[in-house]
Amino acid sequence: MNAELLEVLENIDAVKKGHFLLSSGNHSDTYFQMALALQHYDIAMEIAENIASFYSGEIIDVVIGPAVGAIVLAHEVARVLESRSIYAERDSSGNMVLRRGFEIKPEERVIVVEDVFTTGDSVARVAELVQRSGGVVAGIATIVNRSEQRTPKVRSIPVRSLIKVKADVFKPDECPLCKKGLPIEKPGSNPKVKS
Repeated sequence: MNAELLEVLENIDAVKKGHFLLSSGNHSDTYFQMALALQHYDIAMEIAENIASFYSGEIIDVVIGPAVGAIVLAHEVARVLESRSIYAERDSSGNMVLRRGFEIKPEERVIVVEDVFTTGDSVARVAELVQRSGGVVAGIATIVNRSEQRTPKVRSIPVRSLIKVKADVFKPDECPLCKKGLPIEKPGSNPKVKS
C-alpha cells in the first residue's frame, strides 16, 4: 500500500514541498495535508479499511484520535471496525481531554489513530488520556509515519503505518531552509505554534 497510496496523495496535492512549520514547532521541507485526502470518500474508505486490517480478529471498543486532524480518520476506522469513535481535544495547558460527553470505560480496548506521525507527542498524550480513563491502548495507527524519532512515551506501544517516509525535520535554530531565507508556511491546526 505504501507506494500506491503515496502516489494517490501526491496526485491530489496532499504532499507539499517547501518550508513548513510543524505543530511540534519544528520545521520541515515536506508537509502531508491529509485533510485533502480524507475529503474524498473513496480514499478515506481505502485508508480506513487498511488501518482496520491491522486489528483484524481483535476486539476494539473505541477508536480515538486527536482533534482536528484525526477526527474523520477515527470515525472512518471505527465504522469499519464497528466500534465507537471519539476524539480528544487540547485544554488550555496543552493536555488532551475528553469533552462533549465522550468517555472511555475501564478495560475498553482502544486504538489511537493519527493522520501524520512525526514525534508521537499528540498520540502519546491521547494514549495517556486513554490509560488515565482506565482503557487499554491496543495500538497506534497512522496514515503517514514520517519519522524514526519517537517520544519515549509511545515506545512501548506498537505503531502501525500505511506509509513510512523519511522527511527531514529541523529544530528552528538549526533549519537550513531558514538560513537560506525561505519563507515559512504554517498549514497545521495547532494554535499554540507561533510562526
